[in-house]
Formats: sequence, C-alpha cells, structure tokens
Amino acid sequence: MKRRKFIEKTSISGLGLFSISTLVSCNTTNEDKKEVKSGAITTNVIKPIVIATWNTPTAVNTAAEVLKKGGSALDAVEEGCKIEEANSKNQTVGIGGLPDRDGAVTLDACIMDEKGNYGAVLCVKNIKHVISLARKVMEETPHVILVGEGAEQFAVSQGFERENLLTEASKKAWEEWKVKSEYKPIINIENHDTIGMLAIDKKGNISGACTTSGLAYKMKGRVGDSPVIGGGLFIDNEVGGAAATGLGEEVLKTVGSFLVVELMRQGKSPQEACEEAIARIVNRPNSNYKNFQVAYIAVNKKGETGAYAIHEWFSYNLHKEGENKNIKSDFYLKN
Repeated sequence: MKRRKFIEKTSISGLGLFSISTLVSCNTTNEDKKEVKSGAITTNVIKPIVIATWNTPTAVNTAAEVLKKGGSALDAVEEGCKIEEANSKNQTVGIGGLPDRDGAVTLDACIMDEKGNYGAVLCVKNIKHVISLARKVMEETPHVILVGEGAEQFAVSQGFERENLLTEASKKAWEEWKVKSEYKPIINIENHDTIGMLAIDKKGNISGACTTSGLAYKMKGRVGDSPVIGGGLFIDNEVGGAAATGLGEEVLKTVGSFLVVELMRQGKSPQEACEEAIARIVNRPNSNYKNFQVAYIAVNKKGETGAYAIHEWFSYNLHKEGENKNIKSDFYLKN
C-alpha cells in the first residue's frame, strides 16, 4: 500500500473533528489565496525559482523548464538532478562518480517535498538515477531510508536498470590514487561537487533534492550528509529550504541544512542564515576548517536566496525571473 493511501485511510475517521471551513483553509494553496479590496480582487503573483550548488546550468535550466510548464517543485528538482546523475564528466554525482577505496561506485541521494515527506537511499551500487529511487522510497514505501543491497533490490523491482557506474576516466583516477595511497579530504577547488537543488513552483510550494557519489576514495560503507534529512537537505514549506555541499562529516555535526532553515524561521534572511551555519562549523572546538570546504544555499518563502562558504571557489546557479546565472560567490569566510 502506498504511504499516501495508508495515511488517507487511517486519517479519515478523524475528519469529524474539523469543520468544513477548517478543511478548506488547510487545503488552500498560496495560489488560491486572494485579497479583496474595494470590490477588486488582487492575486499575489508567485515567480518560480531554482537554485543549485556549483556550476550546473543545464540541470537548473531543466528544472526551470518543468516549473515554466506548470510542474511541481518536486518534479523540477528530480528532473534537474537527473541531468547531473547522467553526466559522466561530473565525477562526484551519478555515473562516472569517483569510487571508494576498493573501486566501487556507491551513490547517495534524498528528496523532500512541500508536505515534509522525505525519501533517501544510501550506499547504492549499479543504479544511476538514485534521486528518482529516493522519490520511489518516499512515495511507494512506508519507509524513509533504504540502504545498499536492499535499495538496489527495490530499484530493480521498480523498473530501474542495473549498469556499471565506473567509467574509464574514474577508474584511471582511482588507480592513480592507489599509487599515492593518500586518504584525506581536500578543499574542493573544482566547479562541481554534490548537487543540492531547491525550487519554488507557481503555487509557492518548496521542494529540494540532493544527490552525490560521496567523498572520493572513501572507506567502504561511508555515507556523508547528502542523503540525511537535516544534513544535506531540509525543507519547511512555511519557512524555506536549504542544501549543503562539501565535507559531509562537518555538515552532519551541526545538522547544517536544518540549522539554516531554523535560523530563517527565527527571522534571519537566507544569507544571514547561511553565514551563521558556516560560523557554527568554523567555531567548533578544534575545528580544522582551513583544510576542508563546506557551503550552503538557501531560499525562503518570499523567494529571497542566500549562499555562503568557508572558502572561495564556490559557485551556484540561480534561475530567477527567466534568467539563469552562475554566481561565483563573493560570500565566503575571509581567513
């Protein structure tokens, strides 16, 4: 039984507790809310937005096109993330991702909708579009997380095809790494990494997604922040959303994306919230922040956005009012 059907059946007995007017109010979207003045009806115009980590213009354009056609924010972030999962040249997401120290490519992803529903898959082999698999977990199971072989088995049962995710380029990089035998996180100076994506649709609903192949040459079984609710991604449709990129262990220690959203709930702007979340990492006792990168992006219910990183080199794509820009963030901690 689908989770939504289960909820509908178990909740129907409680409907008598609410008045009809309350039910109508609960189901009224932002698009439906209208202000009446002097006999004239004024409707708030909601402008769709997509924001994503790093230089991912095609992914963001794809998501924006979904919104332009009236699609949901949830559909938009899924379709946008799939672009990078299929991009074999991006060695931190999907096919072509750099493997663990044993040479196996394992992927992590999560997705969250405007209702607070969440789905995630961790340490998945042989399945390229793990963002879609995470959505299947959210919508087709009573669970929120599936891991490893169980997640792969579920994927196949849902019609996903197994394929070899280790490209020749990534295999060569792994073999060169084995010769050096080094294992330590380094500051990411590339223009790609984990892709975290947030979107607001025409109804004013916010959804988000995050997908990654994780830290290159990680220990077998390692999972970072990307698929963890409140770590790599968090959405609260009344407030806003946030996504993280960089060294996942450090994001998890402060529950970073959840922190950003909660700071916005307290009245901070997306920019202020991102800056405070970075400060929490930097100011932790014995923080080794000079040797790793973490960055956040955020959007609030008003459509305001923000971004901040520990170090320079971070950029993000923002599609707003019909224009897609890659923005090299000037907002970073000045060491």
